[in-house]
Amino acid sequence: MPRAVDRVYSHIRDSIVAGTYAPGAHLGEAEIADLTATSRTPVREALRQLEMEGLVEVLPHKGAHVYRWTADDLDEIYDLRMSLEAMAATRAAARIDEKDIDRMAELCDLMEEAASDGAEQRLDLMAQLNDEFHAIVRTAAASPRLMSMLGAVIQLPLVMRTFHRYAPVDLARSHAHHRDLVAALRAADATWADSVMRAHVRAAKHVLLQSLTADETQESS
Repeated sequence: MPRAVDRVYSHIRDSIVAGTYAPGAHLGEAEIADLTATSRTPVREALRQLEMEGLVEVLPHKGAHVYRWTADDLDEIYDLRMSLEAMAATRAAARIDEKDIDRMAELCDLMEEAASDGAEQRLDLMAQLNDEFHAIVRTAAASPRLMSMLGAVIQLPLVMRTFHRYAPVDLARSHAHHRDLVAALRAADATWADSVMRAHVRAAKHVLLQSLTADETQESS
């Protein structure tokens, strides 16, 4: 049976990721306590945890809101993520098991299938598979400190529904990076793995910032 604070945390986080709580949305303690059948105490604790992860902003006399990211925020977060994910890939190259590399290769197949053009394109599924792919690398890095630091920057792509902003050429590039990373890890080449991961995250940042600029232009027109 999960603790009350864990249930509340999952409810708020999943709602933010799903877009039920949009950027800037007010997160009322009483309302969330009613929805999760808890008291305000676990709600406050969950909100503090989400604030540390960068998903929620708590302001004096204004309460909690879903964080609204600016272009500068995204630029900084992706630069941090690039360095941390590259470090994870470097460490994983010397530590990852063959069975985990095989699973990553399998996930490449599944992601490419989910992202194929047409009515059957399932980008939310691709995002879930992508999370598993990168989680294998982070786990193989065997660094609790690194994992903790990554926790504050890996939520953003889910919230922004990044893959829905990708053009076909962007998806193809992402798939190629995934394949290259599998090859680098299979070769136990830390320098190669570092290089691929940096290119992968930098490309994702470019797509997201370009998309955000387009959104802001559309809103102001």
